Amino acid sequence: MPTDLQPGELSRIVERCAAKVEENYVFPATGTRLAALLRERLASGAYHQVGDPRVLAELVTTDLRSVNGDPHLRLRHRPERIPLQKGTSARTDAVRAAELTMGGVPAVARLTGGAALMELGHTLLPARDAAEAVGAAFTLVARSEALLLDLRRCRGGDPHTVALICSYLLEDHTHLNTLRHRDDKRTVQFWTLPAVVGRPYGAARPLFLLIGPSTFSGAEELAYTLQQLGRGTVVGARSGGGAHPQTTFPLHAHLEASVPYARAVNPVSGTNWEGVGVVPDVEVPAADDAREVAHRLALEAVARRGGRSASVVEAREELSRRLDEETSAAKAAHKARKAAERSPGGAARPATA
Repeated sequence: MPTDLQPGELSRIVERCAAKVEENYVFPATGTRLAALLRERLASGAYHQVGDPRVLAELVTTDLRSVNGDPHLRLRHRPERIPLQKGTSARTDAVRAAELTMGGVPAVARLTGGAALMELGHTLLPARDAAEAVGAAFTLVARSEALLLDLRRCRGGDPHTVALICSYLLEDHTHLNTLRHRDDKRTVQFWTLPAVVGRPYGAARPLFLLIGPSTFSGAEELAYTLQQLGRGTVVGARSGGGAHPQTTFPLHAHLEASVPYARAVNPVSGTNWEGVGVVPDVEVPAADDAREVAHRLALEAVARRGGRSASVVEAREELSRRLDEETSAAKAAHKARKAAERSPGGAARPATA
């Protein structure tokens, strides 16, 4: 466990954090303002009673986000020791995430009516780690009539993996996103890939993207990009609102600064989802209900296709079953209300003049 911070060490950490923000933050003027704020707080003694690195991380993060509320901007505490080599901690996170999520796709399932569910893990792994699992998952769901892509627990990850996934769902060579760096002179464009491993899903079949408040960063990019392209219906609750990719700087054995260095620019909207989140096409206030709502929409889409395939017949039967259940429930509720009105305590009182 980390030992308490000494005053000199604490001052160096805050000063280094301020310098990294000032040098790298996506909006230079805001970066200068944030650095000045940290230095002012440090000089006033706001941090000097803090010994625990975890508490310092919380205080500094609150101050960093007090200016423009950027959720990617933070001083992060890590219980494990942070490697000195830049990028090593991110690689360690990716390896661990791959082990815990079946390579980034923890669940693939067939739902009634020919729909399929694909759930993405907490992190969109680097494309080199995700390609095999993503290809295998799309090969499985390629037999479905409609796809539910569940992003409700996905907190972000590699933009190259966003492009990889989009490549299974679009057919034309498509410009997906541009990252514009802080000086506006350097940009990086992301396009669909010319070929993918396994079977592509294509652009014709219905796609439903499930999101919620925990959907963040790269997962938001995936939903936002496909929504702007008209490829898919977004179902659920508004997402977290983080559109600025970040890089990390180790400042202490257990503390690292996460600093956004660029902003996303969607080629269709000309903007992004920073601060506002992805707005669902079909809003479901309780994010946990998004799967049920999306499945219902998928059943309706499959049933409308016509024909007598097994999946179409199953979709129609499932919709009929659900309608019968809803009708029975409505009748029972109506009967209960009438009974309550007839009871001595439930009778309506006559109106008085």
